[in-house]
Amino acid sequence: MTAPRTLTARITHLEMTARPLHRVPAPLGAQLAVMRAPKMPLHFYRYLYEQVGRPHHWELRRRMDDDALSAIIHATTTLIDVLYVDGAPAGFVEIDLSRAPEHAEVEYFGLMAEFQGRGLSKFFLSCAIHAAWQHDPRKLIIQTNSLDSPRALQLYQTMGFVPVGTSQAEVEAWY
Repeated sequence: MTAPRTLTARITHLEMTARPLHRVPAPLGAQLAVMRAPKMPLHFYRYLYEQVGRPHHWELRRRMDDDALSAIIHATTTLIDVLYVDGAPAGFVEIDLSRAPEHAEVEYFGLMAEFQGRGLSKFFLSCAIHAAWQHDPRKLIIQTNSLDSPRALQLYQTMGFVPVGTSQAEVEAWY
């Protein structure tokens, strides 16, 4: 058996220190719904995580056992919202409130490939940002890396996040 392939990811750490004044309106042309999923079944979370994260080599939740994953995603300090487009799941966001009021963190955010490039990301991220700020953190943090969508960093900055540092990590490739 060969060793898994590793990739080097350059991570950009960003933060937002003030609640945005405006929400991004929903794009026209599709029926959209953002639904909170406080008791999401593990198999559905794993499906979303793989569909959104596989192209970007997300790894932290990938091999977690059911008990560990359930403890995180079903915690009262975890918010998970799912974006539906024309009735189909299109992406998800996971927000960690466990360190509030010091900060809230967007742990995961993304859309499945077939829903990208349709103007949905700004709308969905705006929904996530406002959901996090409802819990009155001092700041909201997020990170992206060089394996994520090449538009992620630009999107986060457009939405009001400011880079505050960088780091590097070795990531096991999905393929």
